[in-house]
Amino acid sequence: MAPSSSSCYVFFTLFVFISLFLFCSASGTLVFPLKHSFSRTQFNSTHHLLKSTTVRSASRLHHHRHPHRQVSLPLTPGSDYTLSFSLGSQTISLYMDTGSDVVWLPCHPFDCILCEGKYNPTSIPNPGPINLTSAIPVSCKSRACSAVHSSLPSSDLCTIAKCPLEDIEISDCKSYSCPPFYYAYGDGSFIAKLYSDELSIPMSFPSLILQNFTFGCAHSALGEPIGVAGFGRGTLSLPAQLANNSPEIGNYFSYCLVSHSFDTNQVNRPSPLILGRYTVDEKMKQMKNYYSDYAYTPMLENPKHPYFYSVGLEGVSIGKTKIPAPASLRRVDRRGNGGMVVDSGTTFTMLPLKFYEAVVTEFDRRVGPVLKRANLVEEKTGLRPCYYMDSGSKNVPQLLLHFGGNSSVVMPRRNYFHEFVDDEKVKSKVGCVMLMNGGDEGESGPAGILGNYFQQGFEVVYDLEKKRVGFAKRKCASLWDNLNQH
Repeated sequence: MAPSSSSCYVFFTLFVFISLFLFCSASGTLVFPLKHSFSRTQFNSTHHLLKSTTVRSASRLHHHRHPHRQVSLPLTPGSDYTLSFSLGSQTISLYMDTGSDVVWLPCHPFDCILCEGKYNPTSIPNPGPINLTSAIPVSCKSRACSAVHSSLPSSDLCTIAKCPLEDIEISDCKSYSCPPFYYAYGDGSFIAKLYSDELSIPMSFPSLILQNFTFGCAHSALGEPIGVAGFGRGTLSLPAQLANNSPEIGNYFSYCLVSHSFDTNQVNRPSPLILGRYTVDEKMKQMKNYYSDYAYTPMLENPKHPYFYSVGLEGVSIGKTKIPAPASLRRVDRRGNGGMVVDSGTTFTMLPLKFYEAVVTEFDRRVGPVLKRANLVEEKTGLRPCYYMDSGSKNVPQLLLHFGGNSSVVMPRRNYFHEFVDDEKVKSKVGCVMLMNGGDEGESGPAGILGNYFQQGFEVVYDLEKKRVGFAKRKCASLWDNLNQH
């Protein structure tokens, strides 16, 4: 996400309209459509679009590594998912974020500073703040209060909530509300209080209802006009709270992003978000290039950032040459540093400096003698290496990712090599490697990020029971169609 001093914009958004398009299979699987919408009118060239995106991706990694105690992965415009559901008597829309573990929403009265131009109200259903009607404040003695305050002991929370000393001594603070908590994203933040209410997710029959759904209510925010539904690994995330009532839904979810290549003509089909497991029948298996088994890799536990979906990257192959990854990418240490975060909210994939250099050097060794480097395009986009594609793309080598657990994923070329028309050189065709330098290995926090551009055309599964992430190549629009038929 871009620093607050820069002027960057949303170039595509994924919208989830649960109230309009939600369906449920007999096994309890929930499937939501993710709709993409570009806003390319905010960019004067493809260079501008890509440069803004690289800046935001780099800033997101920076905030991974230098967080405030309550900072989650910052949301990156261009990778936003919104979902709608009923809370009490009102319908609300929130961003979906796999990098945070708390659900919060704007409440009346709501004051948002520096929110002008942050979103288009006409494109998001129910974007406004809600009135708290039936919601009940969460007690400062509750586990939820301790969780949102980084596991502070109840005695400290009772003190912050200004409980009388005699109540603290006998551990009786149930009548006092949980103190406000603070969260910050890449270029925004909010202060909220915890409440609980009945949450209803409309299904076929009956609706899925959570009686004591816990969420944050914010009356003030900086640069965050829309609330967030955290899908991370914390106890207050939406999947975790769903799992308390429906483990088959909350402990296993996936999404499948339709490939777009920043082309508005390629994003007119829904991308499915799936809660729970679905059955793959023989018809689906026989579809050409559709069904494939998952390549699973274990989730790495992170003591400092437990809500991260971290995995180990063992290496990258360019053609037949395998480049081993450094130890920082293969594991997370006791201080919570290292590993690769599988992140739906960052556009580009980032690797630590020396490993990144080794990968792109091998790529250039194979392509450089055949295709001319587009140095000016590299300067304007923030991506490298880039080439003029006068002689075609047949010389672009294959790229594989090797994950922990002895699993390898073959990347489709369009996922790691973006070809487009150079707006500023007589419409020449150019191509750029969609990797970014993630900085020195000595940095704290994750060593790398697997961004959503690499994830296109794959169903990415988060299996929380077996603590693993899976990748399976899919035709995502066809997956949506087949699940809808079932």
